[in-house]
Amino acid sequence: MSKQFFTGKRIELTPIDIEKDVEIWEGWNHDSDYLRLLDDFPANQHSAPLLKEYIEKEDSPNALFMIRTLKEQKLIGFIELAGYDWVARNAWVGVGIGDPDFRSQGYGTEAMNLLLKFAFRGQNLRRVNLGVFSFNNRAIRCYEKSGFKYEGVEREAIYKDDQRWDVHLMGVLQSEWEAMQALD
Repeated sequence: MSKQFFTGKRIELTPIDIEKDVEIWEGWNHDSDYLRLLDDFPANQHSAPLLKEYIEKEDSPNALFMIRTLKEQKLIGFIELAGYDWVARNAWVGVGIGDPDFRSQGYGTEAMNLLLKFAFRGQNLRRVNLGVFSFNNRAIRCYEKSGFKYEGVEREAIYKDDQRWDVHLMGVLQSEWEAMQALD
């Protein structure tokens, strides 16, 4: 794929470097704030060897990218397209900014926009979906900036912090995203 899909103003999306990146990723898995926002599984502090084994065994058609700063090539997070439905031309996206120094600064939005360019122009998808915890306002703002629209809710779908929370379902269509690009 052309670098045009993967290089932004401050970051780029790169393949994972199994030998170097899993050590950093393992460190993120010891950050309770990161884990709390990432998924609904119990906090699972995977070791580097377990992460490496998971990535090497991954036989699904997922597109996993690491998010790196352009200048320093510092690994700050990951983004992934998963759950492809090639007939309907849909997929699901997940993103995590693991380095706390880079959260709430627009890096997630920039990564999402690069991934959507790849999804819609490189993979010819028609729609990208996601689920986000109702308490994760930073992520919701990021997704809205990238064109995602609220489409529904899974009421009380997760249990965190001794209470039940909704999961907001959001999606963006290729036509909506392309219209946003024309305005830029």
